[in-house]
Parts: sequence; structure tokens; C-alpha cells
Amino acid sequence: MSNSFNFREAIQQTRGSAIVGPNVISNALPFLGGGLLLTAVGTYGGLGVINNYPNLFMPTFIAAIIAELVLFFVARGIAEKRNNSTALPLLALYSLLSGYTLSGLIFAVLSSSAGVGGIGIAALGCGATFMIARPIGSNLSDEDGMALTKTVQLGVIALLVVLVGQVLFSLFGVFTPTWLEIGISGFGTLLFAGVAVVDFYILPRTYEDDQYLSAALSMYLTYLNLFIFILRLVLALSGDE
Repeated sequence: MSNSFNFREAIQQTRGSAIVGPNVISNALPFLGGGLLLTAVGTYGGLGVINNYPNLFMPTFIAAIIAELVLFFVARGIAEKRNNSTALPLLALYSLLSGYTLSGLIFAVLSSSAGVGGIGIAALGCGATFMIARPIGSNLSDEDGMALTKTVQLGVIALLVVLVGQVLFSLFGVFTPTWLEIGISGFGTLLFAGVAVVDFYILPRTYEDDQYLSAALSMYLTYLNLFIFILRLVLALSGDE
């Protein structure tokens, strides 16, 4: 999503505006695919650490989270200034780190009764969402596009509040019951499917054609989060949390 879920800024930029980057999504797609492939490589490396050096995983996971956050803001700022040659390696490293931090969840799914099939379901779900969201989002009217964007904005805010609450409760040893985790994960899955539709409406109205890396980063975050919430839902439904 434009500027990493910054809906308020996206709404201000797109309100009453025409398409400024008719080809930005097409230009971004190869870099989106490359980022997702690098994420898979990072996940494979993380699984290797979990299996062979389990004591090292948590400290390296924390370091990767911190580095990932720093890289995101630095790379996004550089990409939005159209300095693509500098932003590209930073975004590549960001994708690798994202895969590494994702490996814990992947390991949990692989260790559950869902297994490899659960990973396949999440991947297929993301692919199907892309195929459905592209024609819908690209053909939204301004009225419908803005209405959907505002609705998704409220949903993201609510989801962030719930996720922060989950983290805080877990620090005190209070964990989310399975039925609630299913609800949260299902809501997150539907929400980010909506975000995917919004991306195809907002991005061509926010970024020009040569800002394809910014668009690719927005789409990458959308599909990565969709993948994560589908995995969480699969894990919750497996009953092996």
C-alpha cells in the first residue's frame, strides 16, 4: 500500500487527481517478483538457522527486525526521490531480512498438521488475490476508490490496535485463544485482500512511471502481510498453535 499503510497521505494525494503513472504497476511487477524470491531465500536461510543453530535464531531475529525497520525507511525515502540505483540493493537486502524474520512462522506452520500444504495455500491465496484485485482496482471509479480506501484505512487502524494488544498481553503471559486468533487472522486476510484492490487504484495516482520501486515496495508489503495472515489463519485452524 502506498507509503506503507499511510492511508491519510494516500487519500490526500489521490483526492480528485488523475492517473500520473499509467505504467508504474507494470514497471514495478518484475521488482515485486524479485523481492518475493529474495524473501523466499531469506526464509530458507532462517529455517537453516532454526534447525542447525536454534540458540542463535532469537538474537539474530531481533537484530534482523531492527535492521529491517531502518532499511525500510531509508530505502523508501531514497526510492521516492527516484534514486533507483541506490534504492534497489537496499530493497533487496530488506526483502532478505523480511524472509529471515518470516522463517519463525514458516517453521511453526511446517511443524503443524498443515505442513507444506499450508504454505501452498497461502501462496495460492496471494496469487489469486492479485489476479482478482488487479482488474477490480484498476477500474474503480474515484468515488468507489476513495470510499474503499477510507474503509480499509479504518480496518488497518483497528487491526494494528489488536496486534499491539496481542504483543502486550503476551509479554505478561496472556496468549490469544484459538477462536480469537482465527477471527483476527481471518479479518487480517480479508483486510489485506482489500488493500490489494486499493493498491491498484492508488498507486497509479500516487507514483509516476519512474517511481516503480516505491510502487513495488507498497505492493510487496501488501502481499507479504496477506501471506502472513493466511499462514496465521491456517496455523490457527490446524489446532497446533
